[in-house]
Amino acid sequence: MVTPLGWFYVIAVTVLFFFWAYGIVSFVLDCKNKFLPAIRAWLAARRSRKREAERESEREETEQQLY
Repeated sequence: MVTPLGWFYVIAVTVLFFFWAYGIVSFVLDCKNKFLPAIRAWLAARRSRKREAERESEREETEQQLY
């Protein structure tokens, strides 16, 4: 027969497991819905700035060649 202290231990471990699992799921969903889109937007902006700088340098180079 399980003692009342044993039942308390089993219930406490079960409750703590559910909070632990909820924390992991929340972290994964935060990464998926917040951090990954922010990183993608940052990378897209970085690529855009790089392309714009290349266009600007090519334009300046052609201007230099014309004069």
